[in-house]
Amino acid sequence: MSSNILIVDFNFYSMTRTSILIFTILLIIPYSGWAQEKVQVDPSAVNFILMGDWGRNGADHQKEVAKQMGKTATEASVDFIIAAGDNFYPEGVVSEFDPLWKYSFEDIYTDFSLQWDWHPVLGNHDYGSNPQAQVAYSRISRRWQMPARYYTKFVDVGSSDTQALFIFIDTTPLIKGYYKNDFHRVHDQDSTAQKKWIEETLRQAPPTVKWKFVVGHHPMYTGGSRTENHDTKSIRQSLQPLFEKYKVDAYLAGHEHSLQHMIASNRVHHFISGAASERTPARMLPISKFAQSQYGFMLFSVYPQMVRVQVIDLEGKLLYTTELKK
Repeated sequence: MSSNILIVDFNFYSMTRTSILIFTILLIIPYSGWAQEKVQVDPSAVNFILMGDWGRNGADHQKEVAKQMGKTATEASVDFIIAAGDNFYPEGVVSEFDPLWKYSFEDIYTDFSLQWDWHPVLGNHDYGSNPQAQVAYSRISRRWQMPARYYTKFVDVGSSDTQALFIFIDTTPLIKGYYKNDFHRVHDQDSTAQKKWIEETLRQAPPTVKWKFVVGHHPMYTGGSRTENHDTKSIRQSLQPLFEKYKVDAYLAGHEHSLQHMIASNRVHHFISGAASERTPARMLPISKFAQSQYGFMLFSVYPQMVRVQVIDLEGKLLYTTELKK
């Protein structure tokens, strides 16, 4: 709590009923020196929202989070939105014409500031029906930008001499456990080819790339319910050596329905933003900097020498801020 002290000098016996009431209200209302810190916005930065685990036809606070995303996106003048998988519950979409596109996406994220490019990745629930339909939807939607199940995006940061590289990957086929059932339709995927592609993409990154972000659905580390389960271990085994070798700055994920920030021993930052329409418990790990079970999303602001990350809840409250510097 702030050390600011509000001092009031008064004579109680000279006070009227009205002045006593006003004084009482002043004592109840928190002093402005203790006000909640506000979200920092800078339209000159490269701004994007990270959200995940969201498609529930507007249920379980999806609409409320979407509304606040619109407000934040307007204030920050966001350039794009990253959707970290599990885009449609409970079993994905059957085609690019599935009604869920309307009820879970188009009719929910209606704010003008959310009409810019969306860059999604697939989650395990998206593999319940036709995951390729989410790629196909890119051909009929202006804002849904998913050219393949894994793909890249280069963004100029300030100038063409400084760039951020975003590598969007498909984590479900990288986990052996999903091949043991018929629900997850991963059997036609070549996980070895994808891992080779990830390494080649990182290795061939041009010298103009200042920041390297990898986006996938499944986290490597988590203080949620999947702390050391098969999913987490599989992703760590597949990707952590590559992240270390090629100096990835941050891994952005969902899957856990919470908001988390961790820094691994190799100094890679791990962000989980999977609470866009459901929340589940989260706890702090030894590597955790922040963990909270709350509906919300993250706002990233990228500069040539710094990345600011702000965690925001469904009411617009700033829950946490951190900065990555070079």
